[in-house]
Amino acid sequence: MEKERIFLEQSGGGVTFSGGEPLRQAPFLMTLLEEFGARSLHRAVDTTGFAKSDILLEVAKRTDLFLYDLKMMDPRRHKQWTGVDNGRILENLQLLARTGAHINIRIPLIKGVNDDDENISRTADFVAGLYGEKKKVTLLPYHNIAAGKYARLGEEYDPGDLAEPDESDISRVISLFSDFDVDAAVG
Repeated sequence: MEKERIFLEQSGGGVTFSGGEPLRQAPFLMTLLEEFGARSLHRAVDTTGFAKSDILLEVAKRTDLFLYDLKMMDPRRHKQWTGVDNGRILENLQLLARTGAHINIRIPLIKGVNDDDENISRTADFVAGLYGEKKKVTLLPYHNIAAGKYARLGEEYDPGDLAEPDESDISRVISLFSDFDVDAAVG
């Protein structure tokens, strides 16, 4: 990273830890965060928030920015689509906000899965109620780019129930967030 310092300083960039889930490698992650912090390099952690709260809070002491995924509010639907209940994820986001951490909430937006008015309104209400400064919300519209990759491998791609939101879907979602005084934009 030191070899790239000039580029990082000129671009305002830094180091982003993602995965998988970087919080599952907490000791290693914290060591790297401390080292990059000692070198004055910006540190971001891309997380689902599905971790023990004490680990998240320790990581927060060493992190400049969290890219925090928020998929859906209903715990039953969340478990159906991700395999886990979202209780811990929501609680951790509230805890993290109370630390004053800089958080960019990212929502992977999938037509017919989590783009319905009820889920978006509940999400916007939750985000609006988080402690501290208004949180930035970045919408990440689902795309089926994997179809091309599969085709190049000579394999068939089955997206199942996953569909790309169109421009009107995205506009509607942004408008719903706006109703709760939350700024949302496509990232």
